[in-house]
Amino acid sequence: MQLLNSVTLEVKRSKFIAYFYHIQAKEEIKVILGQLKKEHKKARHIPYAYFLDTTAGKSDDKEPSNTAGTPIFYVLENSCYRNHAIFVVRYFGGIKLGAGGLMHSYRLAAKQVVESIKKTD
Repeated sequence: MQLLNSVTLEVKRSKFIAYFYHIQAKEEIKVILGQLKKEHKKARHIPYAYFLDTTAGKSDDKEPSNTAGTPIFYVLENSCYRNHAIFVVRYFGGIKLGAGGLMHSYRLAAKQVVESIKKTD
C-alpha cells in the first residue's frame, strides 16, 4: 500500500481529511484503517471505498446508511482508478450536516483528493 496524497476540507466546522491509497489486496484495507484510527484517535468516523481488479467495497463507518461510503465509492468508480482506496477521516464540528450535507461533503473530499493526483500525473 502506498499513500498517494491527502486533502483537507472544512464544512460547517467539521473537518474531512481524504486519503488516496494505491493498494494490491483487500487485506490492506484493515491495515490502513488501523493506522488511521491510531493517528486520528478523536475522529468521529473513517468511512472508505476501494476498487480492486476482482472486488470492490465500501463502509459508512456508523454514518447514516449510504451517506459516506457510497459517495466515496462513486467518485472512485467514476475516476477509473483500480487498485485504489479512498478513506475520509471526519472530525465532527458541532453542527449537524444532515444526510444531503454528509453526502456532498464526503463526495467533495473524495473528488478533491482524486483531482489532486490527476494534477500531478
